[in-house]
Amino acid sequence: MILDKTDKYREDNRLEAKAAQGGLPKSLWETISAFANTAGGVIVLGAREHKDGSLEIIGLSNAHRMLDDFWNAALSKDKLSARFLHDDDVRIETVDGKEIIVIEVPRVSRTMRPVFLNKDILGETWRRAYTGDHRCTREEVQSMLRDAEATSGDSRIAEGAEMGYLDYDTVRKYRTRFSFANEGHLWNDATDDEFLSFLGAIARDERGDLKPTYAGLLMFGRDCWITRILPQYFLDYRQQTGTSTRWEDRFTSITGDWSGNIYDFYLRVYNKLKAALKVPFKLDGIERVDDTPAHEALREAIVNCVTNANYHERRGIVCIWDEDALTIANPGDFRIPIEKAMQPGESDPRNATMLKMFSMIDAGERAGSGISRIFHGWKEAGYAAPVYREEYGPDRTILTLPLVGVSNGVSNGFRQIKPADTTAPLSGKSMKTQGEILEYLTENGLSKSADIADSLQISVSRTNELLKDLISQGKVASVGKARATKYKLSITDRNIPK
Repeated sequence: MILDKTDKYREDNRLEAKAAQGGLPKSLWETISAFANTAGGVIVLGAREHKDGSLEIIGLSNAHRMLDDFWNAALSKDKLSARFLHDDDVRIETVDGKEIIVIEVPRVSRTMRPVFLNKDILGETWRRAYTGDHRCTREEVQSMLRDAEATSGDSRIAEGAEMGYLDYDTVRKYRTRFSFANEGHLWNDATDDEFLSFLGAIARDERGDLKPTYAGLLMFGRDCWITRILPQYFLDYRQQTGTSTRWEDRFTSITGDWSGNIYDFYLRVYNKLKAALKVPFKLDGIERVDDTPAHEALREAIVNCVTNANYHERRGIVCIWDEDALTIANPGDFRIPIEKAMQPGESDPRNATMLKMFSMIDAGERAGSGISRIFHGWKEAGYAAPVYREEYGPDRTILTLPLVGVSNGVSNGFRQIKPADTTAPLSGKSMKTQGEILEYLTENGLSKSADIADSLQISVSRTNELLKDLISQGKVASVGKARATKYKLSITDRNIPK
């Protein structure tokens, strides 16, 4: 029964209930297009969804006739641009003696996208966001069409780019790393242009002139030239490991004091983020081993981010180091479902040429096991499980790498949290947890957020957010600034919610 699975779909707005008392609603087809172009979902005809998320079953007076009407329209070339629904995706179910129609819309493959209506690709292509179905912009349609291509888009010549757009200092750094990883390789004796051609970073255009490919421009170009070709391109690193609202360390691609390209960003951001990792004392003979499974996982995570990014999308690549986690986010969704991408051997990178470039210096996994290596390496290092999530409109993929450990009876030097918290989001408001914070402050008086977090066994970042909300409610007051900030019950309100 579909009602047994509604909670799973409701969490990320992949459940849609429609009363459908007057027949098939027009919005039904918009929702089918939206679900197919996003992450899939379930539509229930003959039900209403209340504000609290519960479903009220109304039933359909003639579900079988409506089901026939549905298939007549769905199989018509004039309605849906592609046939992707199967017989078992659409069915009649009976709940409390009332018949409803359940439509389980799959996430279609990228080669079939965009799914649009009424032969109108620009006006009737829909996607799903947290606010519901929205009509796609021209840019969103173009993005899906690019992803539908059989060849990797970054292998194409970057229209309008010139060889002078490349930063040869970056090329030399890459070649040094390449020669170290590939001793005796024939490419090591090639000229720079020959090497870049072999790598797929440059290619000859129709007139026979050498031009950068998108992969070459992104990996080895300078930001001022990259943004001429890809105006939305932006790279951002931030470190905020204290209670201050200001970043302790930050750099972006637009400052002009470094190349601003992907390869240099990879080197810089990895050297920054690896400082967050715990390095146990371990010897290989008489040499100390500083590279842990977490270091390998971090490299894979950064490479996965930059090689799956959609550089035509807004908001750019952002890497953040805060007290409790490393967060790595890129524009664009996964091209295959996350669950499938996490399986060894499954991979569909958006920028396959760039991934090849990283793999040739042992910095990325081409065999389709990169994401599974991220999860395995992080677990081996004793950290809580990583969490991937996708956002839509604009599309975004966000990876959270917790810097806290899981209570498992093994002392690893990390602050411990309960396993149940490893999948909980680090944001959001919980009245129950707010009540526990108020109880803690009642018993302990003036306290640091880290002490509250340890007692309640939740993350510091989540604790800070809950405290901020309690301050806005007038129930908690802060004392001091920056790292010295402490919290106490407000004098004006000492009522603890039950």
